[in-house]
Amino acid sequence: MRVTFVAIFIISAIVSLSAQSKKSNPKKDAVIKSIQNHESALIKLSDEVWSYAETALRETKSSKALADYAEAQGFTVKRGVAGMPTAFTAEYGSGKPIIGIMGEFDALPGISQKAQPTKEALVPGAGGHGCGHNLFGAGSLGAAIGIKELIAQGKLKGTIRFYGTPAEEAVGGKIYMAREGMFSDVDICLDWHPDVEIAANMQSSQAMVDFVVEYKGKAAHAAADPWNGRSALDGLELFLDGVNMLREHVRPSVRMHYVIQSGGDVPNVVPEYSKIWMWIRDSKREGVEEVFARVKDIAKGAGLMAGVESKVTVQGGDYELLVNQKGAETLQKNIEALGPIVYTDDETAFAKKIQEVSGGKQTGLDGIIRPLKATKEHPEGGSTDVGDVSWLVPEITALVTTAPANSPWHSWAVVACGGMSIGHKGLLFAAKSLAMTMVDLYENEQLRKDIRVEFENRKGTHVYKPYIPDGPPPVPAGN
Repeated sequence: MRVTFVAIFIISAIVSLSAQSKKSNPKKDAVIKSIQNHESALIKLSDEVWSYAETALRETKSSKALADYAEAQGFTVKRGVAGMPTAFTAEYGSGKPIIGIMGEFDALPGISQKAQPTKEALVPGAGGHGCGHNLFGAGSLGAAIGIKELIAQGKLKGTIRFYGTPAEEAVGGKIYMAREGMFSDVDICLDWHPDVEIAANMQSSQAMVDFVVEYKGKAAHAAADPWNGRSALDGLELFLDGVNMLREHVRPSVRMHYVIQSGGDVPNVVPEYSKIWMWIRDSKREGVEEVFARVKDIAKGAGLMAGVESKVTVQGGDYELLVNQKGAETLQKNIEALGPIVYTDDETAFAKKIQEVSGGKQTGLDGIIRPLKATKEHPEGGSTDVGDVSWLVPEITALVTTAPANSPWHSWAVVACGGMSIGHKGLLFAAKSLAMTMVDLYENEQLRKDIRVEFENRKGTHVYKPYIPDGPPPVPAGN
């Protein structure tokens, strides 16, 4: 009897400890409930931004919709910050800690698409959210609202600040906000990004410089007196020859891509002007600068060979993302606590059709949460202005499924999913996991200190310098 009693006691104790370990946090339950209460409004907000599909620094309606909703929820909203009419902040609370969360809402040009699994433009020639930013902004704002309500109830202390960040795809709105010191008082910043899987991000991004090269020559009749002309197009072609020869002599992590924006108007006139838009990427900013120095020499040399003037103008650029493992581990625990996303048969069929049309393997959607991955020294392609923020403040990123694997990104396929329930489910998952993580950050001062120490160690002595030209952001006329 004694042995049996002891065994029962031990088993009961284990069960009790297990139950305690799984005991929910009332504040996390509250933010989940808050997001559920706002679910229909957040989806409507996302669909509204999806329908506008406004490109970089033209997101007038999208920005207003998000800012208006934040204001209606009791946030103090500042519009048109950092010289960008579509940038804004929405803040609630007072004092420390100050936790930031970022939301994007810009679309990509020319990929308008209906919310259907076959390619068909909603508005021919118009933009589309081929990177899911309509979900991004609404999801992050949903997380901020959940925290705001706890602060309003006196259950959390501090400040929540939502950053409405425009023009990630083409300009890097966060870089201009960073230059203005808008992240200088933030303790920790969070964001998320639409993806094909669910996990806390442990991968960096590629650093990048965005620039144009222009050549100016002298026009002449291409048949009657070409010797009197100096071809700007010759300069551009010689430049491209040099760049493409350079490819053999750069590290495998380097990427160089370009589009010719001007090369003359008609064949029978020697072109007096040419222009090329180019990006250079590498896994570290130092690598970008090394290659860029050589490319600038090539640009100058090509101009000398063609007898034309050359000019290189930097338009912008991103730092690589400074990963914070302690922050990622905290987020991952909350992601795992939520469990996988469950999809309906219709949603799975939608995804498989997209994969079929795209020529990919028809795996559908699994909604499975992936474990944390080891950080790669040289990550796959892709750059983001979140990288700049991560060199100023510890930054934590969630990746959440909003479109199927085996289908092209920055394409109609992602636009289609972002306008229907596959994307909506990702939006709500992101909002909940980020809000739960922010509860941990507000409640646990030691966690904040540990995250900050890791950030300072990884950053080292590097002094942040934005990769943008002097002067205001390149806001299009009329915006």
